[in-house]
Amino acid sequence: MKQQLKSFACAFRGLWDAVCDESHLRFHLVAGFYVLLLAPLFGVSRLEYAVLIVLIAAVIAAELVNTAIEDVSDALTLQHNAYIRLAKDIAAGAVLVLAIAAVAVAVLFFAKWEAIMGVFRFFEQHIVLAVLLVLSAVPAVWFVWHGPRKRK
Repeated sequence: MKQQLKSFACAFRGLWDAVCDESHLRFHLVAGFYVLLLAPLFGVSRLEYAVLIVLIAAVIAAELVNTAIEDVSDALTLQHNAYIRLAKDIAAGAVLVLAIAAVAVAVLFFAKWEAIMGVFRFFEQHIVLAVLLVLSAVPAVWFVWHGPRKRK
């Protein structure tokens, strides 16, 4: 049991380090947060919600693997190496493919004219929530651009 807890601690430390270091990961976290926050307003089904959660997790996991490949590659050498560049580019490409697929699925789930109009009507009736949503963009943008600082 002690070893399992230590493994979880290492995993959370790795996740925290990646959040601190990687603006792309922070972007995916913020995008996923807003997708899940707004999904109920679009009337997504439980199955669609599950698909969104799995896709968000997959994109974040792919970004973590990409970061690991970049860090290991940089630890091997900082000199230009065509194979390392290729590995980094392919890993980044994998994240891109998955992110594009996630966006395509989101478009299929959310691009319903009636649902979009329903969201606008909801926010017209709940101005305070609309203002809070807009204001939440400020810390979200700060988080993506600057993020938390790693503790030494």
